[in-house]
Amino acid sequence: MFAAERRQLILEMVRANGAVSLRELARVVQTSEVTVRRDVRALEAEGLLDRRHGGAVLPGGFTRESGFPQKSHLATAEKTAIADLAANFVEEGEAIVVGAGTTTQELARRLARVPGLTVVTNSLLVAQALAHANRVEVVMTGGTLRGSNYALVGSGAEQSLQGLRVSRAFLSGSGLTAERGLSTSNMLSASVDRALVQAAAEVVVLADHTKLGTDTMFQTVPTDVITRLVTDEPPPHDDRAGTELQALADQGVQIAVAGAAGNSGGDSVPPRQARRDVALPGPRRGQQASGLRAAAVLDSSGGERERARVADLRRR
Repeated sequence: MFAAERRQLILEMVRANGAVSLRELARVVQTSEVTVRRDVRALEAEGLLDRRHGGAVLPGGFTRESGFPQKSHLATAEKTAIADLAANFVEEGEAIVVGAGTTTQELARRLARVPGLTVVTNSLLVAQALAHANRVEVVMTGGTLRGSNYALVGSGAEQSLQGLRVSRAFLSGSGLTAERGLSTSNMLSASVDRALVQAAAEVVVLADHTKLGTDTMFQTVPTDVITRLVTDEPPPHDDRAGTELQALADQGVQIAVAGAAGNSGGDSVPPRQARRDVALPGPRRGQQASGLRAAAVLDSSGGERERARVADLRRR
């Protein structure tokens, strides 16, 4: 395929989906990610699209947000792997909150088999995924429906969360940086996410590598409030994602890394005994952690294997 044809196909994919990962673009145009990255740079120079960490999006800067149909086609394998791993941080009989998003929707599908679980959510998609789980109680917030992501937002949603206390919150967003934490492009969504965080003892962020290093308009969760990040393993050439992960670890965020290649994307939840908490030693608030530990990666059979590199970093 000639460069002009390849770039036209890339542009058509981004226009159709709003945002597409480099990995997916390379798969569709049947070339390497290095070549696709070069094509994306050329299209950006012409003002036809914007580069984002690990992918390409339509021009629009901090304020543009893709809708659910577009997001559902971005980094699908990575989201499946993240959901597989995140589900193992949920215990039987817990009460949790789950925010809106395509990654949290994947998580909800896996939580359907956790006995005695209570899930509070503002997401119609999360509630739908759990609707037929006879051992899971679903509590919906009030609020106004935001059609682009099927989430309830506004004062009604926020007021319904007052006085609520759960063990942990699972949230996604549009971007994650060590400097600002989790952020999103919509003010109403950000406000509800902050209310969800206030209800939880711990905050677990689900973000694939394409969101690492991306900053959007409205901050939802500051870095020092994030207990754990569940993400996928960045490509070897993605220095920015690796740097961002280390910066998050240095601020005390626990990092759990899932390998997309080792997950089947099915709905089965790995056995509870396969759960592995990936903790970082050291203080939590604004202090430097002593290093990034190994992250457990679950394969499609529910077994456990180590995929993340182990690095003991000396305090500078």
